[in-house]
Amino acid sequence: MVKKIRLSLFVLILFVIGCASSNPIHTTDTVFMISPDDFAYNAQTAASNVFQHNDAPVLKVRNQAMEQFNTMVEKLQSENIQVIQMKSRKHVKTPDAVFPNNWFSTHKDGKNGTILVLYPMLAPNRRAELSPNLLRRKLEERGIKILKTIDLTFYCKQDKALEGTGSMVFDRVHKVAFASLSPRTSRDVLEDFCKQLGYRSLAFHSYDKRGKLIYHSNVMMSVGTDFAVICAESIKDENEKMKVLIELETLGKRIIKISSEQMEHMCGNILELHDINGKKKIIMSTSAYNQFSLDQKKELEKSGTILSFDVHTIENIGGGSVRCMVAEIFY
Repeated sequence: MVKKIRLSLFVLILFVIGCASSNPIHTTDTVFMISPDDFAYNAQTAASNVFQHNDAPVLKVRNQAMEQFNTMVEKLQSENIQVIQMKSRKHVKTPDAVFPNNWFSTHKDGKNGTILVLYPMLAPNRRAELSPNLLRRKLEERGIKILKTIDLTFYCKQDKALEGTGSMVFDRVHKVAFASLSPRTSRDVLEDFCKQLGYRSLAFHSYDKRGKLIYHSNVMMSVGTDFAVICAESIKDENEKMKVLIELETLGKRIIKISSEQMEHMCGNILELHDINGKKKIIMSTSAYNQFSLDQKKELEKSGTILSFDVHTIENIGGGSVRCMVAEIFY
């Protein structure tokens, strides 16, 4: 009888461990980053991104961007977050290559491995950033094998875009994709992505203080394991706003509201990660950190240690911030 009880307990323990290991998680300890070797103001994307500014010499901008990028990589690594690096493509102009999260995302497929998704981007020179074969080789060098690729780039021929985790902000545990619709975020492509990945979409419209559509969802909101930062006032339609806020509450998120002014300092462009020891980290730019109030920082610190990075040149010229500079690798 004692042996049977022990055996039953052993089987139960193995079952619990197996369930825990197969449960989806929201964060990862590994990110992919591309150096800004060809970084510059991108006129092709400026029409839909009011955060871009063309106010400095190209060489000076590029040198500053490289310095800020390298410092960020070193700090992430010192915080026990794994960084896989790649240089920008040669022989093509890719001024926004430092924002790789727009052309691909990775997803854990249960116990089987990693799914790679490739996305259609709006600007032709951004489409030139795609390097899926080199990406696969870089991942395989780390023992990460891509078992399946979902290629949505054919939508470029229809002038429809969905720019990765710029266009969509995920709750990866509950498989919800929040998406602020814009020229860079097509509802048709969004629904195709959700159908193929088993996600549920929640689409809405958000606007900056000039009344212009916000180009990427991850500028105005970020979803963590148990928190959400959102510029709710940017969602002008009250029904849409209520749906988003109710969904976040239903998902169990502590909602931290930011103003339009804070959003323009990239307070929405933050990301939760964990280090190789499982400790949660929340990454953001120094611009965002300086704009968060003390109470907001305390709320965020309930969920992880805040890490801030000075990327002011990349923010000012490229119109994207820390979250845009990293593509999460789930494996």
